[in-house]
Amino acid sequence: MLHVGSVVERPQADQIAPIVPLNEIALTGIFEISKILTAPTRLETTLANVINLLQSFLQMRHGVVALLSDDGVPDLAVGAGWSEGSDERYRGRLPQKAVDQIVATAMPLVAENIATHPAFSPSDLETLGASETTRVSFIGVPIRIDAKVVGTLTIDRVWDERPLYRLDSDVRLLTMIANLVGQTVKLHRVVAQDRERLMHESYRLQKELSELKPTRDRRKVHVEGIIGDSPALRALLDKIAVVAKSNATVLLRGESGTGKELIAKAIHELSPRAKRPFIKVNCAALPESVLESELFGHEKGAFTGALNSRKGRFELADKGTLFLDEIGEISASFQAKLLRVLQEQEFERVGGNQTIKVDVRVIAATNRNLEEAVARNEFRADLYYRISVVPMMLPPLRERRSDIPLLANEFLKNFNTENGRALSFDRHAIEVLMSCGFPGNVRELENCVQRTATLAPGPEIVRNDFACCHSQCLSAMLWNGSSEGASQRSLPIVPLSVLPAAAPRETVVGGPPATVESAASASGAGLAGSVAERDRVIAAMEKSGWVQAKAARLLGLTPRQIGYALKKHGIEVKRL
Repeated sequence: MLHVGSVVERPQADQIAPIVPLNEIALTGIFEISKILTAPTRLETTLANVINLLQSFLQMRHGVVALLSDDGVPDLAVGAGWSEGSDERYRGRLPQKAVDQIVATAMPLVAENIATHPAFSPSDLETLGASETTRVSFIGVPIRIDAKVVGTLTIDRVWDERPLYRLDSDVRLLTMIANLVGQTVKLHRVVAQDRERLMHESYRLQKELSELKPTRDRRKVHVEGIIGDSPALRALLDKIAVVAKSNATVLLRGESGTGKELIAKAIHELSPRAKRPFIKVNCAALPESVLESELFGHEKGAFTGALNSRKGRFELADKGTLFLDEIGEISASFQAKLLRVLQEQEFERVGGNQTIKVDVRVIAATNRNLEEAVARNEFRADLYYRISVVPMMLPPLRERRSDIPLLANEFLKNFNTENGRALSFDRHAIEVLMSCGFPGNVRELENCVQRTATLAPGPEIVRNDFACCHSQCLSAMLWNGSSEGASQRSLPIVPLSVLPAAAPRETVVGGPPATVESAASASGAGLAGSVAERDRVIAAMEKSGWVQAKAARLLGLTPRQIGYALKKHGIEVKRL
């Protein structure tokens, strides 16, 4: 293997492989790293992949990318083989005095032998494996966003008695890579800030909408199939009643299992189009060629098997409503075709040349982050603006916990009717359900009730009947597992300053931990003065060893927000 920073040895006479110049190896490495940095993955995974690739062409033993939060405390530390919860392991490899010098001076630090360099303490020598017989070199460069140092990229290597070290070339190479990393970090932070701003704005608009409604219109809206009376659901139903009166295109946003199809049908049934067709299409379930025929129809002989002309869903939904589920999954080429129909309300069937005009109200739904998809050029910006005329955020079940008993009893009632049984929940069973996270939302709650009712031996469902009470809940294993998919899952970020108060303290038995946001949204009072919320923050800090950045990630917050929570509740940070 060829390494930058080592001597390229001339091959023997019987070898035919050409000598690869060091600068060409470095150029290839930078090209591959740039592709990693532009991949749509979690920031920690991206940085770990950079270190993995860096090891393949640079002479090094360990490499660490450390990023700082606004208050200067390391926000994360990533190295080769990073996984969730391994930050402390990589942070322990950082010589703190050397890192502080790089951040303070905004200049690279090069130590040919750390044993003789003043920036390294005896404990650093032990950590990096330096001894009388092992000579260790160190290179660290700053990571910048504009003129501000936001972190460091450091490597160490063991001297192998080669006659030449190309430390100057290595510093230039690492500086270029650090500049690329800085731009990637900047983009991730901008996206996070925009998401935070949009959610703050959505909360503000919903609040203003509820305050502006006349008192006479404050009667409760009932929609068949939608069960619950929580503040979050009530606000959504009130908004449905307002939106349904117009013909504006609606974009339903929310996690899987939150009932987007039910909401779409409710909007249709409360609208002037209620007596007209309600047609639904799952865009993710059909390949592009089939989807085009399904939506626009086709003429006889348009393709093999087209024995007769056929109307598409747009024609069938004329004067009514068309529900496009999973719209974020359609291909780029089909997005352009769909855009024209939404703008002009006209199209041609597949294989035909006659323009057909329709009057269709479109309701779209997705659980994808379309803003990030637009930023990555995976979703057309013009189509995004066309479908997102009236965006509606559907609350996950963890933000409407008071609805869980109502939903669970309804699901159990349906189970009893279908299976000829007379089961009921005892008080402790409801407490178990209330404490679960339910990342699959209402759909997962229904599955949990049916599964438990099927296996329940007695006339009542009790606490011990639930799989999660025996550590057998597959959903909890999926959420808490150490697989790559689980490590890349992230919770939504909501500004702490706009959150309502926390619900009573709960111990999560299954699913993800109840976050500050989710627990807060359930009760509907202010955050200040909430003892349960204070306990949650303290529990997260203790679990993370009083590292603010790690506690923030456990709660799904930013370091700035966890700092605000600590100050708000008067929690003194312990120095371990």
